[in-house]
Amino acid sequence: MASDGFRPLDEKSLVEYIKATPSLVSILGDQFDKLEIKEVGDGNLNFVYIVLAPSGSIVIKQALPYIRCIGESWPMTKERAYFEATALKEHGRLSPEHVPEVYHFDRTMCLIGMHYLEPPHIILRKGLIAGIEYPLLAQDISDYMAKTLFFTSLLYLTTTDHKRAVAEFCGNVELCRLTEQVVFSDPYKVSQYNHCTSPYLDADAEAVRNDDVLKIEVAELKSKFCERAQALIHGDLHTGSLMVTHDSTQVIDPEFAFYGPMGFDIGAFIGNLILAYFSQDGHADQANDRKSYKVWILKTITETWNLFHQKFLALWDEHKDGPGEAYLPEIYNNTGLQQLVKQKYMKELFEDTLGFGAAKMIRRIVGVAHVEDFESIKDVAKRADCERQALNCAKKLLKERRNIKSIEEVVSTIEQVHLQ
Repeated sequence: MASDGFRPLDEKSLVEYIKATPSLVSILGDQFDKLEIKEVGDGNLNFVYIVLAPSGSIVIKQALPYIRCIGESWPMTKERAYFEATALKEHGRLSPEHVPEVYHFDRTMCLIGMHYLEPPHIILRKGLIAGIEYPLLAQDISDYMAKTLFFTSLLYLTTTDHKRAVAEFCGNVELCRLTEQVVFSDPYKVSQYNHCTSPYLDADAEAVRNDDVLKIEVAELKSKFCERAQALIHGDLHTGSLMVTHDSTQVIDPEFAFYGPMGFDIGAFIGNLILAYFSQDGHADQANDRKSYKVWILKTITETWNLFHQKFLALWDEHKDGPGEAYLPEIYNNTGLQQLVKQKYMKELFEDTLGFGAAKMIRRIVGVAHVEDFESIKDVAKRADCERQALNCAKKLLKERRNIKSIEEVVSTIEQVHLQ
């Protein structure tokens, strides 16, 4: 046991921990000999246990003081559990339909007890690999993003409340630094952690490292990521951070949460859908050519942005006389001016979304942590072809984002790259 009281739990010690924790006993009941415990953490950072009892179920997540998939050679603050629990509660308050409830948080043990999303919930990324359509996905994720981003921004908060919240989340600096490294630095230099589908993509990875225009654009995105405390973002909103069924969409794992640029969340989600799109040819077979599925992914990309845009502006209208201090009504006092302000805000947010989304795509192809969408394609040459298309698409979006006027244009770009 560490001097600070932290100790990693295994299945046996977890039972003792549960027995001693009233908030968990109240959900699971006291038939401790009937507890079923299963460790399911397939992520990079934590232990995750599913605990099933006759009278209830929970998920227990414990942060480790290092990156699990690399080992103790890459230390990582376990304080991140505090920021994850705080973000889950805050985002859960704003979008309760799409965030699992937190029942228990133990700061010393870096442990969160939360609602168990039972089967048939699966990780969205796995559903996309399997070719499953989710009719409510765009509707649900746009709802979650509109609410969590709007209500934590200056469009709704006073500068006093906003600053207080920003200061609190500044403590999550270590996970922000991890993002800075893996998204904005490593892919653009030689780094021991980088890898790509070699030898097929060696030249492509080198081209990224030698692309001066790309580097200038990435510097601007990095500066925004580090300096712009726009809203409380999830910070890691890729398709592996959602659990879904046909009629439920749940956002999990906000341990990278901090006050940052809104476009980083929206871009992460859309960028990962674009990766899923380009991976489909590698998953096509005799039984299913995935053509109609690719159409569904593109439709979901379009609807995600358009619905987000619509809902975000609706919240802005609804709360135009609220506490927010970004645009004081005494100054922005006529309809024409209010329209201009909204257009400018949404245009910049769209450009940020494309820039960050593209940067997240690039790092998944030539950086440290790749995505199962591509990694699960057995035929290595085929995988490399899919990845190269995604990489070319990302570079194009990143460099041309200021001239792209609509999400429909983004979809055209994706289709053009795919045909080349």
